[in-house]
Formats: sequence, structure tokens, C-alpha cells
Amino acid sequence: MRLFFASDIHGCYDSAKKAIAAFEQSGAQHLILLGDVLNPGPRNAVPAGYAPTKVADLLNQFGDCIIAVRGNCDSEVDQMLLDFPMLADYNLVLLPNGRRLFLTHGHLYNADKHPRLKVGDVIVSGHTHIPVAEQKGDLVLFNPGSVTMPRGDHQASFGMFEDNMLKAITFDGDVLRSVALN
Repeated sequence: MRLFFASDIHGCYDSAKKAIAAFEQSGAQHLILLGDVLNPGPRNAVPAGYAPTKVADLLNQFGDCIIAVRGNCDSEVDQMLLDFPMLADYNLVLLPNGRRLFLTHGHLYNADKHPRLKVGDVIVSGHTHIPVAEQKGDLVLFNPGSVTMPRGDHQASFGMFEDNMLKAITFDGDVLRSVALN
């Protein structure tokens, strides 16, 4: 099973095109969007290449393989442009090994505030725009970073799950963070 993660597109068409190209090249079965899809929000600068309608049109072509959650910058108006649901605050994915991926944006649920999870489950979030892949106590934390507005001197990045590994990867192919799910 291969999963592709993208977070914090913030309506940037150039970043969305890069993410979709990487998704198509990855061979992943599902594209998981971790929120903040179409709008930059009031605290962020409008990114170069900001074209939310074009981003929506591009993503809608892949709607049958998208699993999405709502970010703090996403709204019902955004949902009206999208052919896939994206207003849930969280979603769960069951991996073949029995572990669960708790998918969320990170503004409501995160490493410090989450529902009861089993030992070995993974909290997958965006929001901070900083890649993370680590074991923390009984849980695994994963953040693919941001495809549009990376922070902390990081490059734009996305995430992959394959061969029981979670990786945050730059568009140049460099692995920024990784963690094994044993």
C-alpha cells in the first residue's frame, strides 16, 4: 500500500501542480490532503501563483482517490468548489498491518490533544508547515511539511507511506524525515 500526503497548499496552483505530478509519479493509491487546500488564511501572505479555482479544478480530477480533512483556513465556500469531501476535522485510515493513521490538520487535534488511540497508531497532521516523523511515547507523529509555505528553513515537501515507512520528501527527492512502522 502506498499513500501520498500533501498539506497546506493554500491555493497555490504551482505547488498543487508539483504535488499532483509527484503523486502521479509515486504510484500511490490515495492522495491524502491534510487541510488548508484553497485559501492562505488571514495570517499568511498570499502565495505567488495563488489561483484557488485552478487548484480546485486540478484536484477534482483526482477526487476518486482523495481523502481530505479540513484545515483552519478551509470553509464551506471552499467545499463548494471541490468534488470530494474535505470538511471533516479528522479521518482514519486502517493500514494492512492493523495500525491506524489518525488524519487531521493539526489545529484541533495534534500530538498533545487527540482522541484515545492504540499503541503504535500514527497521528498524521499538517498545520505547522514543518516536517516531522518520530516516535513519541506510544504513538508515531508524522507531518509531511507544506507544499507551498515551508517553515523552519525547510524546503517544500510532501509525504509518502510505503514499505511500512513514513517519509517527508522534498520535490527534489531528498528525504527530510522518516520513521519506520514496525
